[in-house]
Amino acid sequence: MILMKLRSLRWPLLTISGVFVIILYCAFTFISWALYPDVYGPITHYLSRLGNFNYSPFGARFYNLGCILTGIALFPFYIGFYQWYTDRLYQKVPLILGQIVGLCSAVALIMIGVFSEDQGSPHMVASSMFFLLNFIVLILVNIALLLNSDFWKLIAVYGLAIDFLTLGFQLAIGGPLVEWFTVFGSLLFVGLLSLNTRILKLAQSE
Repeated sequence: MILMKLRSLRWPLLTISGVFVIILYCAFTFISWALYPDVYGPITHYLSRLGNFNYSPFGARFYNLGCILTGIALFPFYIGFYQWYTDRLYQKVPLILGQIVGLCSAVALIMIGVFSEDQGSPHMVASSMFFLLNFIVLILVNIALLLNSDFWKLIAVYGLAIDFLTLGFQLAIGGPLVEWFTVFGSLLFVGLLSLNTRILKLAQSE
């Protein structure tokens, strides 16, 4: 019943929440960057440094709040993957698993905002869990979407490429720039997926 009501929405839940995910994270991240009192950049600093109260007592509030709100927005985003369900179990099962892992990654992102970098171990655990779960999500979701004839295959290829390039870069060079690449590369995937989902909805409405 609930699923039927969600399917009747004019704008897909995934598309609406995907737009909010991008706007919320980017807006709060760049506000906190603007308020950072010292030199800051992706080559020398991890994103979480923006949420460190020892380095940016005022701007840190914005970054941490952005992580919490983005994590909340990820809940309807991952739930919205129902739009891509098919009757084929080999496609539906990995997609549902991807949704479950995705919801766990949303909780991890919220915890990154709750436990800022200056709190040490709790933040490191939350951050490590988020990036690990995000890696798994991209694999499961993109494998499932590759098996869907309505999905733009290049988007799935891009999503998998982001995943394995991140792994390769982390093993080869590491450092803050890899984190920036992973986060903003994933946000671009969210945008492309949101667009494809909207177009699918329009096609189904005709």
